[in-house]
Amino acid sequence: MDTDEFEDLLKALRPRLHRYCARMTGSAVNGEDVVQDTLVKALHARALGAEVDNIEGWLFRIAHNASLDFLRHRSGKTVIALTEDVEAAPMPEADIVAISFQTFMRLPELQRCAVILKDVLGHSVEEIAGVAACSPAAAKSALQRGRAALRQLAQEPEDIRLPLISHSDRQKITTYVDLFRSGDFDTIRAMLAEDVKLELVNRLRLEGHDKVGVYFTRYGQETKWRFFLGAIEGRPAMLVFDSTGSMERPAHFVLVGWSQSRITEIRDFLFAPYVLETIDWVRLG
Repeated sequence: MDTDEFEDLLKALRPRLHRYCARMTGSAVNGEDVVQDTLVKALHARALGAEVDNIEGWLFRIAHNASLDFLRHRSGKTVIALTEDVEAAPMPEADIVAISFQTFMRLPELQRCAVILKDVLGHSVEEIAGVAACSPAAAKSALQRGRAALRQLAQEPEDIRLPLISHSDRQKITTYVDLFRSGDFDTIRAMLAEDVKLELVNRLRLEGHDKVGVYFTRYGQETKWRFFLGAIEGRPAMLVFDSTGSMERPAHFVLVGWSQSRITEIRDFLFAPYVLETIDWVRLG
C-alpha cells in the first residue's frame, strides 16, 4: 500500500475512529482531538517503516491507547480489567447509538471499550482483546458487564443542565454570532489576534491574521446558513443551521477562543459532520 492509499484509508476510517474516541472520552470535541492524535501517530509510525497486517485493528489500538492517555492526563484514571462473566444481550444499534457520551463515561474503561467496539462498531471479541491488550475472556466479560450496566443506565433520566457561561463569555460569543448574521466580517477580522489559529476540522489549518481573514469570504458568499448562539458540551459556540434542510439540529458548529477581546482560535466543524452524532448541544437566547 503506497502513501496515498494509506492516507485515503485513514480518511475513510476517521468517522469510525471518532465514534470510538468520542464515547471513550465522553466528548465529541475531545474525541476529535484524540482522533487527530491517533492519525498523527499512525502517519509517524508509517514514516518509520511500520508494517501492519490488520491496519484497522492497528489504528483502533492506537486510538484506544490515545484515549486512555487523554483520560489519565485529565483525571489519573486507570483501566480496570474485569473477569466475572455476566451474560447480557447486545442492545439494538439504534438504541446504543442514541445513548449520550456521558452515559458511556459511567462505565469502566474496559467495559466502555468492549461495548463500543462490539455493539457500535461491530468488532469481534478477539479484535476487542487485541485493541485493549487483554485476553479474549476478559474482553468477553467486560462486554457482558458493560452491556448489562449500560442497559440499566440508559433507563435512568438524563441529568441535563444548561451550561454555565460567564457574562463575559456570553457577550463575546453573542457579538460573534450577531456579526455573522449581519455579514459584518470586516469587524470580525479586526477582532482577530495577529497569531490567530483556524482549524477547519478534517480539512485544513491556517495561522496568522491575514491567512485566517480569508476564511470568512466563503461564509459571505453562502446564503443558506443560519447562525445562533448556543453551547456544545457546555462550551459557548456558534450553532450553524442549514436553511435548505431540517432546522431541528445544527448542521455544524464553531468554537471560538479568546484572549481578552481578541479572537485567538477558531475551530469550525463544517467538514466533520460525524462529530454531531448524539452530541450534547443547546440553543441559547
